[in-house]
Amino acid sequence: MTAKERYLRPVHLLFVVLLVIVAVPGKNTDEYALWLVGTAAVIEAVTLAASALFKKKQSLQLFTDIVGFLYVFLSLWTLATVKTGLLKRTLFPPFGTIIHQFYEDRAKIIVNIGASLSIIAQGFFLALIVAIPLGLVIASNARAGNAASYITKFFSSIPPIVYIPYGIALLPTLHSCSVMVVFLASFWPVFAATMSGVMGVDKKILDSARVLSLSRLSMLFEIYLPAALPQIFLGVNQGLSVSFILLTSAEMIGAQDGMGYYVKNYSDFGDYTRTIVGLLVIGFVVIAVTFAVGKVQKALLKWK
Repeated sequence: MTAKERYLRPVHLLFVVLLVIVAVPGKNTDEYALWLVGTAAVIEAVTLAASALFKKKQSLQLFTDIVGFLYVFLSLWTLATVKTGLLKRTLFPPFGTIIHQFYEDRAKIIVNIGASLSIIAQGFFLALIVAIPLGLVIASNARAGNAASYITKFFSSIPPIVYIPYGIALLPTLHSCSVMVVFLASFWPVFAATMSGVMGVDKKILDSARVLSLSRLSMLFEIYLPAALPQIFLGVNQGLSVSFILLTSAEMIGAQDGMGYYVKNYSDFGDYTRTIVGLLVIGFVVIAVTFAVGKVQKALLKWK
């Protein structure tokens, strides 16, 4: 790419537009406007660095498009809250105030993120350990797989959050109850996807494996598992998304930590600045985890 293609992009103009909007006097004031300017400056510096480092034009285009949407969002938020007052300040605080509040609560937020991710990790990985081998074993038998697929449809249609009362009654802590909810939210999508992948393996591949007289264990983990991986990752991504939704709901019901608790606690007191901070943090955490899973998927499916 030429220097013009790397650095002369509309995203930099959008950055200037955001700065102009912040500088123009408005109906309301934002005492933390410099926090917004500083954050935008950091994003712009990262964008310039990325412009120098990206090798593929398409990758750089995607990155700058995302940053451009972010600048547009910040500009519109500033116009609607500070400059025109179209949105109530109590419900929609200026974004500089939101960024400042995030900085003030950073230690508390890190603790709550850790608590949420701990529950996700325990429930999700337990679901993977159980669902994938079980799906491989059951679906490798056509008769058992066909019967189990209907049972799976029934149980997967029941929202795992309805099991919370039983979890509270049977399990010793709310933490273990939350782990159970995440486990159930992840188990059924991964189990169903594993069975679907196994039952969709090409019969020619199975016939070739049988000619080689492979053992049952080798068939499961050397034939069925690799062939089913694309389907398994579909279930993994679905289960992970549902897990975050249900965990946040569970934390809002009776937890004493976690990002769901953070949002619910401050929304009850009408502190919508911290409520928005919590919502944004949850979004960023989900994106980060999904991105990490996508990298693992790409590494394991290089052959595809």
